[in-house]
Amino acid sequence: MNGSIGFTGIKEWPQGERPRERCFEKGCDVLSTHELLAILFRTGKKGVTAIDLSRSLLKEAGSLRAIAQKSPKELSSICGIGVVRAVTLSAALELSRRFVLESVKEAERIEGADDAYEFLKPRLRDLPHEVFAVIFLNQKHGIIAYRELFRGTINGSAVHPREVIKEALRENAAAVIFAHNHPSGNVIPSPEDIALTEQLETLLSHLDVRLIDHIIVGGNGSYSFAREGLLPSKRKKTG
Repeated sequence: MNGSIGFTGIKEWPQGERPRERCFEKGCDVLSTHELLAILFRTGKKGVTAIDLSRSLLKEAGSLRAIAQKSPKELSSICGIGVVRAVTLSAALELSRRFVLESVKEAERIEGADDAYEFLKPRLRDLPHEVFAVIFLNQKHGIIAYRELFRGTINGSAVHPREVIKEALRENAAAVIFAHNHPSGNVIPSPEDIALTEQLETLLSHLDVRLIDHIIVGGNGSYSFAREGLLPSKRKKTG
């Protein structure tokens, strides 16, 4: 094979720029991001190599995170990568997300805001729209279930308290952690976030269900109502 491993679809790449062969011989960790993308693309398009196409995609999108936030249909139009490459790339990114989720599931208990954020980060951080979710916990703060209950702008009209109550009763939860994301990246709670938290905590208290925290997830961090002393029940105790 004249030193070639025999991969198909790589004739367009120069001898010293064949990422599949390098990946096979040395491992994927030695490759750059655009080389890994080129492996997924397999081939380029007329007049453009897979390597150049992957460079253009990264430059136009800005980052892998930005790429991950786009649907396959949206991706297909960037740099004209087409349907097949867009679907392949989306599938690879989804597998990566699920791999992260598998490792997070190993943590059966949530001890504080940091644990909650690690659980929520792969689920909420890169979503392009707002989601309101609830982690349902038992008496020892073990995770019973995670539910994404509402999508869209998070305010009193978008989040229906009766649905939150219904799910808490269905899961027989002793405690809950609320969570939602801010796609803008700014994790500071709005007045609506604070009012909603107070309303829901009051309703849950009548069912003897404790609100442990409300976590806002942003692009590069999080905000914990409990850590910042914003939970209504905590304010009453310290007031």
